[in-house]
Formats: sequence, C-alpha cells, structure tokens
Amino acid sequence: MNSSKHTELANHAWSVADLLRGDYKQSDYGKVILPFTVLRRLECVLEPTREKVAEIAEQHKDSGIDPDRFLRRASGHSFYNKSSLTLKKIAADPQNAAQNLQVYVGAFSDNARGVLDRFEFAQQIKRLDGAGLLYQVIGKFTDLDLRPEVVPNHNMGYIFEELIRRFAEQSNETAGEHFTPREVIQLMVRLLVAPDGDALQLPGTVRTVLDPACGTGGMLSAMDDLITELNPDATVEVYGQELNPESWAICRSDLMIKGQNPENIAFGNSFSDDGHARKSFDYMLANPPFGVEWKKVKEEVEAEHKSLGEAGRFGAGLPRINDGSLLFLQHMISKMKPVDVNGGGGSRLAIVFNGSPLFTGAAGSGESEIRRWILENDWLEGIVALPDQLFYNTGISTYFWILTNRKNPDHKGKVVLLDARDQWQKMRKSLGDKRKELGKDHIATVVKLYGEALAVAGDAEHPLHGKVKVFSNEDFGYQRITVERPLKLRFEVTEETLAALEASKAIQKLPQVSVMFDAFESMEVTSWATKQEAWLALKDAVVQAGGTWPTGAPFNKALRDAIGVRDPEGEVQLIKGQPEPDTEHRDYENVPMGEDVEEYLKREVHPHVQDAWIDHSKTKIGYEIPFTRHFYAYQPPRPLAEIDAELKQLESQIQQLLGVIAQ
Repeated sequence: MNSSKHTELANHAWSVADLLRGDYKQSDYGKVILPFTVLRRLECVLEPTREKVAEIAEQHKDSGIDPDRFLRRASGHSFYNKSSLTLKKIAADPQNAAQNLQVYVGAFSDNARGVLDRFEFAQQIKRLDGAGLLYQVIGKFTDLDLRPEVVPNHNMGYIFEELIRRFAEQSNETAGEHFTPREVIQLMVRLLVAPDGDALQLPGTVRTVLDPACGTGGMLSAMDDLITELNPDATVEVYGQELNPESWAICRSDLMIKGQNPENIAFGNSFSDDGHARKSFDYMLANPPFGVEWKKVKEEVEAEHKSLGEAGRFGAGLPRINDGSLLFLQHMISKMKPVDVNGGGGSRLAIVFNGSPLFTGAAGSGESEIRRWILENDWLEGIVALPDQLFYNTGISTYFWILTNRKNPDHKGKVVLLDARDQWQKMRKSLGDKRKELGKDHIATVVKLYGEALAVAGDAEHPLHGKVKVFSNEDFGYQRITVERPLKLRFEVTEETLAALEASKAIQKLPQVSVMFDAFESMEVTSWATKQEAWLALKDAVVQAGGTWPTGAPFNKALRDAIGVRDPEGEVQLIKGQPEPDTEHRDYENVPMGEDVEEYLKREVHPHVQDAWIDHSKTKIGYEIPFTRHFYAYQPPRPLAEIDAELKQLESQIQQLLGVIAQ
C-alpha cells in the first residue's frame, strides 16, 4: 500500500470532522475519530468469524460455563464480539443507535472493551447522541474499509499515526510525544539488531522487546517485523508502557490484532508505576519526550534513589528536574539481562536523545554521574548523530545512543561516534517540523558504516573516514580541578570601607561602637601594607579615644573584610600558616583523565600565575561527550580580495539598476 492510500483512508476517517463542526471544538475531533477508527478496525478484523462467534455465544448462553476460551478459538484472535450487531446495522436504526452501540461495545471481550474505555467512548456516544450526530458518524465509518487484506497491520499503523498527528495539531499537543517517524525507527532497529543477525536465525529463537515509552507501538512493531523477517519461525514477545491513554489504546489494539498479548502493554508512568518490574529483556528501544520535566514523579523517584541506591533503577544519579531523558535510560539499563559465564545472555538497547544528555551537567552533577556510570561499566557502544528537522515536533539535532552489556571483543573499552547528519533527502511536503527524511539508501549506508566503524576509523583512505571516530571510554572523562590563588590585601580606612564596617552585624552588636568609629575617622595615617600594622594603629587610636578594643574571631573577620582591599602587591593572608584562597580569583580547569594535574598546573597555569595551587580536596571526576567538537572542521574565511571583488560587482549591479529606474 502506497502513502497516497494511507492518506486517502485517513482523510476518509477525518472527514467526520465536517459533521462535528459546531457541536465539537476542533481540539476534540480526535476524541471521536480515533476510537471509531479503532472500533471499525476491530470489526473488520473479526468479520470473517463474526457469525461463528455469535453462534457459540448463543450455545453457551445458559450453560453456566465461561465460554471465553471457546470464543477466542472461534474468532481466531485473542479478542471477540458476541453480538450479531454491526456498525452498519446500528446506523440503519437511528432511533436506537446509542443503545445498540452500547450493547455492541459491551459484547466485546474484556481486553477489547478496555481499549475503548481508555477513549472514554461511552461519554462520546452520549454526547453524539445528544447532538443528533451518532447515526451519521457511524454511517461514515461503515464506508471505511479496514479489512486486513486491504490494510495490513503495518499500514494500519501509518493511518493511526496520521490521525494522531492531525489530532495533535488541532489540540496544540506535541505529536512527537506519541510516535516516531517510521524511517527513523527502521534505522534504529537495524542498528540495534545488526550484530545479532546470525544468532537470530537459529531455530527456536525467542526474543523479548521493551519500549517503556511506546506511544502507538511503532517501534515494537518494527522490531517484531525485522526479527521475523530474519527468521520467520522466531517468536517475538513485545512489551511496552504508555502514559497517554489514546496512544496506549491504539498500541494495545494493534497487539490484539497481531495475535500478541495485549496485557504486555502497561498503562501509566514508567518511573512511578513500573509496569514491568523485575523483568528483563533482550532488546529495548525508546524515544522519550525531549526536555520534559519529571516533577510529577519527583517524590517517588527520589525515594527510590535514596532508599534503594544501586539496587534500584536510579542509583547512578538524578538529572535536573526539567529533563527526564536520562531517567528513561537508567530505567532501561536496569532491565538488561545479565551476561552468563560463557558470554551468552545480555541485552542491547537504543534510545533517541537530543544533544542535552551528551554534555549537560558539570562534574559531580547527576547527569555527569550517570554518564560516568555508563562509561565506566563499558555499556556505551556508540552514538549516531542524525540530521536535524527529522522529527514532527522539533527541528533540533537528535542522536541515537546504543548500549549493550555484551560488546563484541573488538569493541570492548571503546565507543563509536558516527556522524550521519548529511544522510537525508528533502520531503516533498513538510509535516510539522519534519522537512527531511531518511531514504532506504541512507539507512543502508548508516547501518553498514556503523557495522564497519572500527575498520573505517582506522582507514584514512576510506571515503567516509571523516564520519566515524572511535574513542576509549576514558577519553570522555576529565578531572575538574579547583585552582586557588592567595588572598592578597592592603588595609585602608576610607569612607567606603568604614561604611562597609558599619553595615556589618558583628560590629553593630559591639558596645561603644560610636567611640571606635570616631577614633577611626580622626586618624591621620589611613593605609597600611600589612594586617599587623593596621591592627596596631587602629587599636592605639581606639584606646587613646577612651574606648576598648574588641576581641574575638567575628570582630577580627568583620574588620578585615571591611578594610581589607584586594591588591596584587598586597600581603598574603594566612590561615594556620597556609595561604588563604581568594574566592574571587578561584578558577576551575578540566584536565583530561589520566593526566597529572600538577604537571598540567605547571604547564598551563604557572606561566601566567606563579603562586596558584590546586585544592585537591575539591577535585571531581566528570564525563561528557562533546560530539560536535570531535567532528568540527575548520572552515577558513574567504580571502578579503574575493569579498572585496564581490562587493564591487554588487555595487556595479545596483548602479545599473538605479540607472534604469532614473530613465
């Protein structure tokens, strides 16, 4: 089925909006169109066995035996409908349309009815009936041919995604929170599965797949399709979790139709209510929303972090509250299968991120600690940079992170960075922010390049050598050192320093404060090179004025902070015989992991500041992945002569145009 057919069927379903206009707001159109599309699809799938199911239901009506098992077998699916009603019959009886539709929906098996309940379908039936629109809407959908032989499951996904995209546009929601462009998914699953191609073709292969932010299930379907393409006899069990009720319902109905277990798709927030706790999976993949805060589940996440530590999902660290991307990654890592003594088992996972998780957060921050945990455990296999304007809801650059706990021997201790930002073609028609797409050739090129990354990176003659770089895990680590300089002061009594002294709370509490300030203001010598000289002179002035010289650390600190003035040639201040650091001149340097920080200080700092030193107690280990920096190619500016010639040419053209106008 080509894309024009998808659009034609989606247009037919969306044409119901013409009936809803006036009685429904535009943002509510999808609340009617999406559940009716799901209902019509379920009906078309069950049509060949409808009469047989109704017959068996009638036979067991008063038997006292639960007929569920027999009805499933008769329908040929994991769901069924016991009623002899159809949408066509319901539309033909406008007076009883609401009652008959409720009876029809109630006759579905529990799993199918649960899908429609997530759409709050009963409320929409009541609302449509009250507006006198119900039978007309039903009539529209009876003309929509969604039989599996006409619209295969894979193609039905495109129709649902197109409807969701339109719904999101109408309601100002973010379409990208619901699904990912199919060609992006195709690249993602191929990169994830490529190293396992041979193993997947073995007889009796069983693989489990998880998407903790599964949306409408596009990624799960693509993984199922790819694995069964490699091995038609393979068993693929897909699992997911979704927070959006409409997306969850569509994903669940898709699995029912395909014969997968719909109970594997959990509803709710993956962080606060893990629908697959204590389970592990062979493959995991996700496209979590970019830059979405996790404030709603802050209490639960922080409680798990503190109480369970590394025994829980979030032991490595917590990112800042406004972006939960790295929480999703930790959640997925917690579900990796362990590797056995023979090297078997283990998992592979892929996740879509924007640029933020690569470098956000200084050494010691939650983000840096999560990166450190991943790299020091040697789980990060590679990062692939994608073209911008590839997603429906954002034009920014995005990246695939690919992780595994069973790296090939030649990949151990290494990370592949692959720049695929130029692998795209322009779309004939933009969809939201999506103006570019990946063609089949682009996908094939990137998959091949990723598989041969080590060889390409080592071959300077390879035409794509500049697109691949391989680093050791330690290359992304650094030591954040604190460079201190001594506090150097001279001491002065001026209007400014006396005002600062007067504002000090420690001074305000002293007795005879006025006597002290009068003594200071009457002094002839008001500047000293050392603290000792200053304190002797100030004390003498106070005593001569009849006052008492205060004692105690708070007074001495307040006095020094007020009358001490920073001076490069001033006296070095000491604490217990050691130079006191000047907080205003404190600096931080990132030193590559493994490099001697003292040697770095001598080489990079001492030529400029000889008395600087490192406070080793403040040194922190950090990790960041500056992807763009590693692929930066210097572009020299054009020669001035060339620019000057171009300007003169433009001036000449302008003069000619002005001459034409003047004539």
